[in-house]
Amino acid sequence: MVRRAEPPDGGWGWMVVLSAFFQSALVFGVLRSFGVFFVEFVAAFEEQAARVSWIASIGIAVQQFGSSGWALTFTPTMACLSRYFSQRRSLAMGLALTGVGISSFAFAPLFQWLINNYAWRGALLLVSALSLHLMACGALLRPLSLTEDAAVGGPGAQITSLLRHGPFLRYTAALTLINTGFFIPYVHLVAHLQDLGWDPLPAAFLLSVAAVSDLVGRVASGWLGDAVPGPVARLLMLWTTLTGVSLALFPVAQASSTLVVLAVAYGFTSGALTPVAFSVLPELVGTGRIYCGMGLVQMIESIGGLLGAPLSGYLRDVTGNYTASFVVAGAFLLAGSGVLLTLPHFFSCISVSTSRPQDLVIEASDTKIPLPKEEGLGEN
Repeated sequence: MVRRAEPPDGGWGWMVVLSAFFQSALVFGVLRSFGVFFVEFVAAFEEQAARVSWIASIGIAVQQFGSSGWALTFTPTMACLSRYFSQRRSLAMGLALTGVGISSFAFAPLFQWLINNYAWRGALLLVSALSLHLMACGALLRPLSLTEDAAVGGPGAQITSLLRHGPFLRYTAALTLINTGFFIPYVHLVAHLQDLGWDPLPAAFLLSVAAVSDLVGRVASGWLGDAVPGPVARLLMLWTTLTGVSLALFPVAQASSTLVVLAVAYGFTSGALTPVAFSVLPELVGTGRIYCGMGLVQMIESIGGLLGAPLSGYLRDVTGNYTASFVVAGAFLLAGSGVLLTLPHFFSCISVSTSRPQDLVIEASDTKIPLPKEEGLGEN
């Protein structure tokens, strides 16, 4: 296989974007719309909200940990996409992840309709059949070989190096905090609205409103990530902070119009943070270690996805409403944005190169020759 010196910034990469588009739609569209099943599970199993919340949180955690079909398709696809793009990486990520917004808009009312007509068991069977289309997406993936691959070593060496890499570990900690609160509206917003007296279908439709705003946020953020000079981590911190604030304000809103405004704000900012979150990682570890790096990040941040929804449900059971649940969820995102401030060159005006990881080593016979560390990629 011919090794490229630099990512092509296009070519077959656009087919990888197409594959990632459908995968993100099927993976996160289902997860984000799962809140319509939550109320049905509470009624069917006659259990407390905290216990029922484990259903969605385990699904989120397993998807990110890598033990299910979702993780084995989506995570490698996003890593593959990172290797095809450099200058237009954030835009490519944003376009690929717009599938989440489109499917979330369609799936929430669709799932509610399926529940109304086929009950929750029949609806789950149909959702499972829909998810089987993930198999076709894998046929569009084509591995790309880069010259730096020979210098970063095998997967084992990359994982030793990454676990000693301070910026990578801080970034992983930030995403874990963000992940703890990120999915709360998609699990408990419908139930919160029903507590306020909303009917199930309008409550599910509010998720669709957030999904449309999410779609716009992903494209806008992807474009800004490539257009604005400086580290992409700054944009990630901005969107994360705004998402945390919008989450914390949900319990304050009582009027329907205010809730719609908050749903639009949350949808835009939460959608905007996603493509830049994937774009920050190559700046920290380089494209040569992106597969191992993304796999480790997804595995560790799954802890947040596992614990977030049950914690929110527990607070609902203790307090009798979802006020504390949304405030705490917002606090987790704000804490994550604080950790992002510690990343290298956060306040720099110079964009960070991702053409090589920061500690490349070329092996020549028995001698290992370290390459000069690039600006913006040194370990702190």
